[in-house]
Amino acid sequence: MASTTQDLDLFVREALARNESKEAIETALVSAGWPAEQTRNALDAYADVAFPVPVPRPRPYLSAREAFLYLTLFTTLYLAAYHLGSLLFRLIEQAWPDPADNEYVVRNLQAAIRWSTASVIIAFPVFLFVARYLGNELSRSPAKRLSAVRRWLTYLTLFVAAVVLIVDMIALVNNVLGGELTLRFVLKVVVAAVIAGTVFGYYLWDLRKEEKEA
Repeated sequence: MASTTQDLDLFVREALARNESKEAIETALVSAGWPAEQTRNALDAYADVAFPVPVPRPRPYLSAREAFLYLTLFTTLYLAAYHLGSLLFRLIEQAWPDPADNEYVVRNLQAAIRWSTASVIIAFPVFLFVARYLGNELSRSPAKRLSAVRRWLTYLTLFVAAVVLIVDMIALVNNVLGGELTLRFVLKVVVAAVIAGTVFGYYLWDLRKEEKEA
């Protein structure tokens, strides 16, 4: 596989060095049986600038510092989102108590509210700070958007948010079909859907914006 990719990169480089257009190169490669996506990726590796030899674009890379920043960003996002949902769940349970809850559940409700509140107070500002810092870096150096760890964690976040939304809707439909729909349950479903939907929508918009800019 590595040898095949090297053959493709070498061909594209030599063709560009002979002043062949990218459209002509893509047509030739696709006609020869190369996948269109792989062909476009090989062509996109070179910038459209006037120069005697093909000029490569910056490639995705991974540094320890960058991995630390993005892991911190997404970890605090997960913590803040989870505990915000947990806090709202506990407040809903407090406002609409379930007679079936035992004394242990009621006694630990305040402790759960305090823990979730503390987690949101700490995690969310850290997330905002790191997000702003990384946003400023991306503005100064757009090539950093190619970061492998950034794209992997972004797609992982989209996956987690999508799973939460799907499970949330399954639970709602299940309770509707079972005739067990209560105000407390509906409010919890709405909370989970709003949090997961906001995260999913923002990062999907960010990826689409990045593709348009590219």
